[in-house]
Amino acid sequence: MIKILVVEDDPNLGQILNEYLQLKGYDTTLCTDGEAGFERFKNESFDFCILDVMMPKKDGFTLATEIRAMDKEIPIIFLTAKSMKEDTIAGLKIGADDYLTKPFSMEELILRIQAILKRTGTKSDQPSAVNKFELGELTFHYDKSLLERPSGDVKLTSRENELLKMLCDNLNQTLDRTAALNAIWKDDSYFNARSMDVYIAKLRKYLKEEEQVHILTVHGQGFKLVKVE
Repeated sequence: MIKILVVEDDPNLGQILNEYLQLKGYDTTLCTDGEAGFERFKNESFDFCILDVMMPKKDGFTLATEIRAMDKEIPIIFLTAKSMKEDTIAGLKIGADDYLTKPFSMEELILRIQAILKRTGTKSDQPSAVNKFELGELTFHYDKSLLERPSGDVKLTSRENELLKMLCDNLNQTLDRTAALNAIWKDDSYFNARSMDVYIAKLRKYLKEEEQVHILTVHGQGFKLVKVE
């Protein structure tokens, strides 16, 4: 199990982050200031760090510098309420792998974590490592880009494959539209949003013969793959 150090001084956001990451299958440790975060890092083994920038006792940049002195490879994501360019640059110079400005969606954070773990080759037993999904009479093989159906198998395109994987990873939960666009299309422009709608329509067509499985549109949020038991 991937072990994540979360250091966030906002008690509400910290608790939400902690519970959501655990729900997604990660092992988390929550600290509410930079000093406490560094003490936990010194005494325990972690695979990933999520650090708030503005914190009491020790800010996120200082904490990240100290963490980097001990472990040059561990992935780090910074969280901040600021959107100033100089903060982003400062974080990248320290060696941040990614940077999220509050407010952000929990789903986008999960997708960023998964992308970083895949890129860095960190042990891959996080939820995204699942490659086979049973959808009633249908079977989706992510590693083969293949959807097996009684009426005939479908070889999926790269984007169809990635989009269906995200929907399956979030079965019966809403997949945030912006997060999916940033993860697959690399930006959430109007053109790409329309392109994603076309891919959703294709996936609905592929899944149509299984009556227990549907892709719903969640207005103003995204899409939800629903499997009726």
